[in-house]
Amino acid sequence: MDQLLTTLADWKPFRALVVGDFMLDQQLRGIANRLSPDAPVPVLKVTEQSSNPGGAANLCLDLIALKAEVVALGVVGDDAEAELLKAGLTDQGVNARGLVVDPSRPTTVKRNLIGLAQGRHAQKMFRLDFESDAPISNTIADRILEAFEQHLGQIDVVCIEDYNKGVCTHALCQGMIDRAKAAGIPVFVDPAPIKEYSKYRGASGITPNRTEGELATGLITDQDNPNHNLDLARSLMDSLDLEAVVLTLDKHGALVLESGSTQATHIPTVARSVYDVTGAGDMMLAALAAGRANGLSWTDATKFANAAAGLEVEIFGIEPIPLERIHNDLLISNTKQHGKRRTLDELMVLVRAARKGKKSVVFTNGCFDVIHAGHVSLLERAAQLGDMLIVAMNDDHSVHALKGDGRPVNNQDRRARVLGALGCVDAVVLFNEDTPIKLIEAILPDVLVKGGDYTVETVVGAQTVQNAGGRVALIDLVEGLSTTATIEKMRQN
Repeated sequence: MDQLLTTLADWKPFRALVVGDFMLDQQLRGIANRLSPDAPVPVLKVTEQSSNPGGAANLCLDLIALKAEVVALGVVGDDAEAELLKAGLTDQGVNARGLVVDPSRPTTVKRNLIGLAQGRHAQKMFRLDFESDAPISNTIADRILEAFEQHLGQIDVVCIEDYNKGVCTHALCQGMIDRAKAAGIPVFVDPAPIKEYSKYRGASGITPNRTEGELATGLITDQDNPNHNLDLARSLMDSLDLEAVVLTLDKHGALVLESGSTQATHIPTVARSVYDVTGAGDMMLAALAAGRANGLSWTDATKFANAAAGLEVEIFGIEPIPLERIHNDLLISNTKQHGKRRTLDELMVLVRAARKGKKSVVFTNGCFDVIHAGHVSLLERAAQLGDMLIVAMNDDHSVHALKGDGRPVNNQDRRARVLGALGCVDAVVLFNEDTPIKLIEAILPDVLVKGGDYTVETVVGAQTVQNAGGRVALIDLVEGLSTTATIEKMRQN
């Protein structure tokens, strides 16, 4: 997880080319509280209409959310829906000039009728599909392949999003995979639910779900075989000459098998309160390609992609998940497993993520030997001054040097654990010098907090923070409460 979090903190933009079945998702929303007078069917009184990129177009938007520059290659019809689709992509920064117009087929459209009755939740009533799944002609395929070759020297990854609507023919897929491999460009495939995967042979990675994998291999679910998922992955690996197979397992996470390995790695997922798998496959492919483009191992890229897909299923419908949200989700997961204590390197991962998310960082420090209500009050008020509170704590050697014999009363591990249990504290980091100046210089907090018994001139690091555009905040102490007084009272008792 450390390498994954470090990579996310130093994330680099990349260039992606998406080939596949581009669609337009349309929603007609309205009131459905009566039946038609001439037939026993509900009437939808439309009050709102919207159109959004779908299919491979949704994958483009997922990649944009992960900081990619995206080129789209595919097919649309000669119709108004094609213009809506291209406009929707262009408005989000996608290069849609590679969408070839084929007058012989319509733009693929999924038109959803969504009704609201008696103030209840909106419900999908019906869906109308406008599409052709006939294979594209050789002429259209040649035009796509020509555009592919033109962009090949300007991209980092290729993503094939196949919905079995006729664009991803065997010849086109193999032509692109061969050319990409010759150029050293990885190809990632979200396969169609079909029985034969030979058109994907030679790709870098493939991301079928378990049902799709069973259909393609003929290996049907065997509840008594604990190695069933591994058998699926091995079968795909052996037949397709891949670098890795990432088999998605719905709410059970994912399994990744790398070429040459006899064992697979299972990536568990986090339980989600809402579960709508729409768009999860697109998000999985986008994040896997993005992770590999940023140098992540197959396992870490799959962890990243699994987290991204998990966040997608929490949303009803489709919505691209931004990089910062995935990063935050992984940070929270890591904190739950390992607590809030951090090394400086680990802490800087959190700080960079906060800054990328436009969040402010608050910093304070102290011995926190015997934590009392005064400490809690200061920390709670400090947390209100920004989005992320870092507490720097003197280690045992430093406390002893400052406070003398008999101190600390509680060792650094116990003190850090108590601080980390406070909801207002986001991270705890130890230092062994007399002052935390090295930490302050590294973090450059937006707000530096100390107690009201200090002046701004006597706060260590005040000038450093102010020179960097931050500020110093002095918080009034709770009268009569201090660690020294608490220890003395305990001794008297």
